[in-house]
Parts: sequence; structure tokens; C-alpha cells
Amino acid sequence: MKKKLDMLEELQEVDQLIDTLKASQSGLQAELSGINQGVDAAREEVEAIEARLAQCEAEKSGMESTHAAELENISRSETNMKEIKTNKEFQAIGREITAARKQLTDIEEQLLQKISLIEELSSELAAKKGRCAELTENSAQRIVEKQAEIDKIQSDINADIERRESVAKEMPASLVKKFTILREQRRGRALAIARDGYCMGCNMHLPPQLYNNLYKYEELLTCPHCQRILILKLQQQ
Repeated sequence: MKKKLDMLEELQEVDQLIDTLKASQSGLQAELSGINQGVDAAREEVEAIEARLAQCEAEKSGMESTHAAELENISRSETNMKEIKTNKEFQAIGREITAARKQLTDIEEQLLQKISLIEELSSELAAKKGRCAELTENSAQRIVEKQAEIDKIQSDINADIERRESVAKEMPASLVKKFTILREQRRGRALAIARDGYCMGCNMHLPPQLYNNLYKYEELLTCPHCQRILILKLQQQ
């Protein structure tokens, strides 16, 4: 029975090592995800500005077409005025030309605003692209380093899993199953040290007879309070 307890203790030790390694790996994966998200966010900012810039360019092109059309209308109206014979028609075309020129002025003002916005967006885009490129370059090295750490930990996990399987093969399947269930129920600790009449897993006092029976190593004994398998560990002098 002492040998089984020693093997159970080794099993718990390996499981705790694996848990610790997985926690470290999870933290590194979260960091890696954060790095990738930062790069993705920077790229999305660049794409958003590019989309706004493309829209502004299209609007500017539309305004320029409208501006050209208005100029042509004014030119045609001024030509037609030379052929008009009545004062009424002359006044009507004059009003059309005045309205068209006002419209032309409005378009020119809008065009200037649009050009100014395009210049601002172009400048912002250049800056964002520069920062994005720098972030991508810096992140590439960090990603390689983090991934290498993750892979190293996975290698250690795999080695510990092999060690666990080797230990588990030497034990009765029913005992391994009991250990696994207890481990899941007791936050990763299926075993508890018994010392000085106490269970160190739950810090509860053990029945004297139960504690005395631990010295005999005749059977697996569990704490009546937390149900963990007890392993006797005497206080070192």
C-alpha cells in the first residue's frame, strides 16, 4: 500500500506540474492574442482612413463634374444672350446666369473644403501607415518569441503527460479513476497530507483511530471531512 501511495503522490505532483505549465501557456497565448489584436486594430484604422479618403475623392470628382457642367451652362447662356431680342427673355436668362454663378461659388467652396479634408486624411493615412508598419515589424519578433515559449511549454507538457501515463499504467485502473474524480472535485488536489492528527487539506482534526491506522499502510484512508486520500507525513525534526 505504501508503494501505491507513493505513486499517487507522484501522480499528483505531475498533474500539478501540468496544471502550472498549462496556466503559463494560457497566459502566453493571451499575450500573443493581444499582440495580434493590436496589429489587426492598427490595420483596421488604416483601412478605415483609406475608405474615407476614397469616398472623399469620389465626392470631389462628382463636384468637379458638376462644376464643369455649370461652367458650360453659364457659357451657353451667355452665348444665347447675344441672340435674344426681347427684354423679358434677356432678364430671364440673366437671372439663370446669376443663379448658376452662385451655385458655382457654392461648389467651389465645397471643393476647397473637400480638398482640405483630403489633404488632412492623406497626412493622417501616411502617419497611420507608418505606425502600423512599425508595429507590425516590432510585433513580428515578439510573436516569434512568444510562440517559441508556447511551443517549449507544450513540449514540457507532453513530457509530463508521458510520465503521468507511465505512472498510471503501474496502478489499478479503479484507483486512477478514483484519484481523477477526487482531483476534479477538490480543485486539483486528490491527496492531502496527514500530520499531527490533522488533515492538511482541510485543516480538520482526524479521528484518532483513523490517524493511527495511517501508520499501518494496510489500506487507503480518506479524510472524513474533505474525502481526500490521506498520506502520512511526520513532522521533520
